[in-house]
Amino acid sequence: MSSPESIPVAILGATGSVGQRFVSLLGDHPSFHIAALGASKDSAGRPYGEAVSWALDAPLDPALAQIPVGDVDPRPGIPLVFSALDAAVAGDVERAWAEAGALVVSNTACHRMDPRVPLLVPEVNADHLELLKHQPWEGGIIAGPNCSTVGLALALAPLQRAFGIRRVHAVTLQALSGAGLGPVHGMEEPGNLLPCIDGEEEKMSRETAKILGRLEGDCIVHADLAVSAQCNRVFVKDGHTECVSLELERSARREEILGAWAEFSAEPQALGLWSAPESPVHYLPDECAPQPLLHRDLDKGMACVVGRLQECPVLGWKFVCLSHNTLRGAAGGALLAAELACARGFLPVGGPA
Repeated sequence: MSSPESIPVAILGATGSVGQRFVSLLGDHPSFHIAALGASKDSAGRPYGEAVSWALDAPLDPALAQIPVGDVDPRPGIPLVFSALDAAVAGDVERAWAEAGALVVSNTACHRMDPRVPLLVPEVNADHLELLKHQPWEGGIIAGPNCSTVGLALALAPLQRAFGIRRVHAVTLQALSGAGLGPVHGMEEPGNLLPCIDGEEEKMSRETAKILGRLEGDCIVHADLAVSAQCNRVFVKDGHTECVSLELERSARREEILGAWAEFSAEPQALGLWSAPESPVHYLPDECAPQPLLHRDLDKGMACVVGRLQECPVLGWKFVCLSHNTLRGAAGGALLAAELACARGFLPVGGPA
């Protein structure tokens, strides 16, 4: 049961992979409660439990299963919206909610590179929320990064601040759940790898530069660093692993790099936000860490888990990082973004009329 102070929220794309994560995470959230679930016309009008093919390990809450699924059009009295819509339809729908007065936190790619929209990793660029003050809509839009970008940004941010970064090369090993529900063509059984994920490599390069950029007035000056990514789909259920090499602007000892990760903490931790990990980055000294099966859920699945820091003969340093793609890289990261926006006073009062 929600408290009188709890904020009503809508989830768009509620029956999909990320939508299900939103439903699960919001079931016991102390500040938000589900007021509306939106999905395709095929699902609209049915109880959520009948409309969804529930794929999470934890069972669907019976009370949430009874919520009727509606369409994705703006509704009165809902000031906060989480969007997990397909990119083909998300842009217009999200703008309609923002124009009607809601704050939209989007997991889609539609608005990520819009210069008016913060591309938010709350521990890394909380100040980018100031862009909301300059947006043309009655409400606003916050974008969440690509799931593979999030872990990389968390690992790089403390190193950029301490030493500066010139160049980054990342090879990703991305989980099946990042492709959504249902089988992935070519990955129907173990033993294969797909060496291309459409558009992913470009997203990692562009998004990382924006996230690590600096706010100047009403715009973001992108970070001056080169990011080259090679993205692969592997037969892992959840958890994106990345093998990263980088060139720093200033020389650093191993102990200094480990110290930068260990000391990394930010506004979500200081405020004790519900979805925030205790530490954004965890370094594991075991030579066989991190591993998706063992470490993706560390710190509520909201941390970037780093290991295997070594000298690199090409760029200087290399390491492996892991993040949970549907938690930190999607629904959990969006909830944390919304919590931070609320803490900073950016939630519209009342939402659509």
